Amino acid sequence: FKAYTGISGAELGAAIDEAHRLGVKVTAHLCSVGYQEAVALGIDNVEHGLFANSEYAPNKRPDECPPGFRDSYPDLDVSSPEVQRTFRDMIDAGVAMTSTLAVYELSVPNRPPLEDRVLDMMAPAAREEYLQTRNEIASRDESPMAILFPKAQAFEKAFFDAGGLLAAGVDPTGMGGALPGYGDQRNYELLLEAGFTPEQVIQIMTLNGARVLGEDHRFGSIEAGKLADLVVINGDPVQRESEIRNVTLVFKEGVGYDSPKLIESVKGLVGLR
Repeated sequence: FKAYTGISGAELGAAIDEAHRLGVKVTAHLCSVGYQEAVALGIDNVEHGLFANSEYAPNKRPDECPPGFRDSYPDLDVSSPEVQRTFRDMIDAGVAMTSTLAVYELSVPNRPPLEDRVLDMMAPAAREEYLQTRNEIASRDESPMAILFPKAQAFEKAFFDAGGLLAAGVDPTGMGGALPGYGDQRNYELLLEAGFTPEQVIQIMTLNGARVLGEDHRFGSIEAGKLADLVVINGDPVQRESEIRNVTLVFKEGVGYDSPKLIESVKGLVGLR
């Protein structure tokens, strides 16, 4: 189950208790509840890294999502005792974090670089809205996201370096520019930009996701006896990161799918259905 921003601590705690009674995990895009509070309530995973953690805001009050709470975060020190306490609580309780950098990059002026392949996939109305929103963001005199975004990258790297379980995914909401699949490929590049090694990023995007789900005994790494969920790439993204885009085949449970043909079949439809 996934909880959302306005949930109260009591509601979240009750949901977690019932979900766990049924053998189900709980994740959340938080705001009214801070990460340390959610950990104490027994949550299994938190989404979106620093962007959804309001507990460092000076005006934070219980069960309220403080407006503009990220405005003070450009000055946040990810090595501070306050942040390290969050990491320690999460790690001690086995609570994971999911990175979705590709989604929040869209709020940084003139990022990501425009790609024809992304625009080609969008339905005309979705493409027009996306480009208009990008232009509006780029026209602003100052954007805190230009400073906040690298801070969020550093937050995730510091969590990982402290021993935290970091996964990554794409959330096709917001401005609509982080498309499923393509957004995951962009996450690879953004995590490299954050200072992770290619091998670390690959593990974050594969095995660690399976670990978050408690399914790493079934999939997430290439081992005998596991489900054959594989992506075949024509290139070497470890040496040349942009080649992460060159997917030729996707195997799901041992069945191979022609990636270029699948992409061609939905051109101009993303955002429509």
